[in-house]
Amino acid sequence: MKAVMYGAGNIGRGFIAQLFTESGYHTTFVDVVDSVVNELNDKNEYPLYITRGGEYERNKVVNVDAVNGKDPEAVAEAISEADIMATAVGVNILKFIAEPISLGVKRRMRKSKGTLNIIVCENKIDANVYLHDLIAGYLDDEEKQYFDDNFGFVEASIGRMVPATPAEIKEKEPLAVCVEPFCTLPVDRDAFKGGIPEIKNMLPFAPFELFIERKLYMHNMSHAVCAYLGNLFGYKYIWEAAGDMRIRYIALGALTESASALSVYHKTDIRPLIEHAFDLLTRYDNKLLGDTVARVGNDTKRKLSPADRLPGAFKRAAETGVPNGFIACGIAAGLLFAPEGDLSSAEIRDYTVENGVGAALEKYSEITDDAAVSEIKRYYDAMKRDPASALDGIIKGTL
Repeated sequence: MKAVMYGAGNIGRGFIAQLFTESGYHTTFVDVVDSVVNELNDKNEYPLYITRGGEYERNKVVNVDAVNGKDPEAVAEAISEADIMATAVGVNILKFIAEPISLGVKRRMRKSKGTLNIIVCENKIDANVYLHDLIAGYLDDEEKQYFDDNFGFVEASIGRMVPATPAEIKEKEPLAVCVEPFCTLPVDRDAFKGGIPEIKNMLPFAPFELFIERKLYMHNMSHAVCAYLGNLFGYKYIWEAAGDMRIRYIALGALTESASALSVYHKTDIRPLIEHAFDLLTRYDNKLLGDTVARVGNDTKRKLSPADRLPGAFKRAAETGVPNGFIACGIAAGLLFAPEGDLSSAEIRDYTVENGVGAALEKYSEITDDAAVSEIKRYYDAMKRDPASALDGIIKGTL
């Protein structure tokens, strides 16, 4: 059995290819970094370090090779012979891989190949639809019919945290990836064409919107809350921020608000969502992940955009009648976040200073409700003056 993994980065090597290998597939990576492609072809394996109890457990992902994404014919041939495929390249790169994938579609059509499901592992709601439409733009009518009949675009929810590999490991083993133990891959059950393949730790689920929103409005949201509040206290790492009981309390509050909103909106039991909230906070305590406040919080222009992690969760709570004050606290802290070199975040911070919280929320987050703006502004002003007193007031309900 053959798998194609488009993208040999952290998620491709640190998560999806592991599942393919452990499910009996030979995995061919597609990437444009020459050194990575050459190393994969030279070694046909790479190390995977799983963080357990303060130590790294070394594993290997085997039975792999690679083709260079700059060689569209080689990419097309790999896709034409694949039994399963996945992408993990980043949303902004999808437009660049659509044409090479379309060549693979055409080659499969010439070979009279059957169905191919593509697991789309990108951090964007409806990324599967977006990629499908990009590829379709390179096909004629006959090819589109074959494409729609035979290609399944399966949205996935990527919950595994894969931070930067420590320099001392990277120097000895350039392909090494470090990951947390969590290794479950929820996917949209209804999006598969033909049968659902047997892939270890893959969890087909329908309706899938709940998993997508759980990832964005719980995991991504609470991660950002820890980063933005941690920044106010000068913490470098997420584990430091999550270990501050004031920040942890507010992050748990925000998670509870979001869990309640998702439970109401999707008409589902809240208990698994609350269990997920506590599990997330425990995972943030993992020191070996080395996740920094600056990395997790970076690019607030995207992360404070209308439907993204914080504003999206805030609005979902509002529309379901659930309190959202703790999420509001995270938004306020995000407006103050601008580490050195983060131009996106600096833009929002400076705009807020120059034009006010209300103008910034309207421009970047499309939050205009007077009561919501007033609450976020109150938190923003208090945290700007004295973060410790502000958090104390928010926790006590006196601010």
